[in-house]
Amino acid sequence: MAFQGGCLCGAVRYEGQAHAGGGHCHCVHCRKTSGTGHGSHMVVPKDAFTCTGEVRFFESEAESGNKVQRGFCPTCGSQIYSTNSGFDGMVFVRASSLDDPEVFEPQMIVYTSRRPSWNKIDTDLPSFETMPPFEDMPEM
Repeated sequence: MAFQGGCLCGAVRYEGQAHAGGGHCHCVHCRKTSGTGHGSHMVVPKDAFTCTGEVRFFESEAESGNKVQRGFCPTCGSQIYSTNSGFDGMVFVRASSLDDPEVFEPQMIVYTSRRPSWNKIDTDLPSFETMPPFEDMPEM
């Protein structure tokens, strides 16, 4: 399913031709970069994703030891997408940046051990206290 999105000011636009699932993450980095209790990410094959406009990146080390580069619009600060050294060939689109947020269908919740008590979780989704091993993740 094709989808589009971008930043608040319109300087960054993207489109994708396919996605492979996604979920909510309550890790400290996702909470801080989203400005709320979790980040919601749609997993997209890198070769099915194109982005136009200037995107700046902030790199940090995740709890897993992977390097995560979080891309944002340098004008308005909107989070757009990230990459993770442990998931080569994928980009993680911030669901909040989608033109049609209904395209996003979360399939799991990770780092529930870091979830603030006021951020309620969907008990119908598989939940993990940390990042599960790849083989334990729900099929996307």
